[in-house]
Amino acid sequence: MQTTIVAPEKETTAGPALNNGHANGNASRSLIEALANSRVYQDYERAFTEATGLAVSLKPVENWQLPHHGQRKENPFCSLLAQKSRACSACLQVQERLCQSAARTSQTVVCPVGLCDTAVPVRLGDRLIGFLHTGQVFRRKPGTAQFDRAFKLTNEWGVAADRATLQHAYFAGKVVPARQHESVVKLLEIFAQHLSMLGNQVFFQQENAEPPVIKRAKEYILEHQTEELSLGQVARAVNTSTFYFCKIFKKFTGINFTDYLSRARIEKAKNLLLNPNLRISEIAFEVGFQSLTHFNRVFKRILGQSPTEYREQLRAA
Repeated sequence: MQTTIVAPEKETTAGPALNNGHANGNASRSLIEALANSRVYQDYERAFTEATGLAVSLKPVENWQLPHHGQRKENPFCSLLAQKSRACSACLQVQERLCQSAARTSQTVVCPVGLCDTAVPVRLGDRLIGFLHTGQVFRRKPGTAQFDRAFKLTNEWGVAADRATLQHAYFAGKVVPARQHESVVKLLEIFAQHLSMLGNQVFFQQENAEPPVIKRAKEYILEHQTEELSLGQVARAVNTSTFYFCKIFKKFTGINFTDYLSRARIEKAKNLLLNPNLRISEIAFEVGFQSLTHFNRVFKRILGQSPTEYREQLRAA
């Protein structure tokens, strides 16, 4: 994990517009929303906040809102800044640069007023879908000189609160020493891996507003997923041309036919891996893969770990 100090900018613009070439924006937002509304995430969010005293949020890659505004444990100084558009815009720029640097691994930035923010990437296999955010903390107790610099910035941003109010809010901010902060980030990294595995299941089960032809295609794929299945075969089964089916299937699912079929097979494989008497090679052929190597490669791409690692994790649970 790296830490970057972000210097203040004289001119600010609108919120983050991270150029994400790894995921379909709408599909990722829909998936992150489903994960954020899941019981698993909500239980974790509540436990994390109670245990650490820190805010945590799950946001899609492209997010134009401050991740912790209005949340429990929001930093009181940050809450005051969020009420002014120029200060809010400056904070959004910090979040944008944080997310750009955290696409592959967890990153922490120190914002212009001296507070730390952290983003932990959440991936669906090799695809970036969002971030777990925490922060608005000091990693060492702030001093008067540090507040003076922050107060000068609030004046430049046009924050209306008086010095006494801002000073009280600033020094009320939570201090998390470096070693403790590293442990907090590690907790989020472990949970991000859990969300990655859950994400594939949610993605596969997620219901979208889709035309009947897509629903029939999904049913056909599930029924024949263990066979050698081609795009043309499914298109014929639902009475459409291959070209039209390819186009409409990706529009409503966010991924192409091959990737969807792979995910269906991996979901079936996850259930079969619960049976310790089945060899991984048997499972690979049972769910429709023609080689063990291909099965291992696709399984790791989608779930971020090998079938063997997944099974060992199940045994340890």
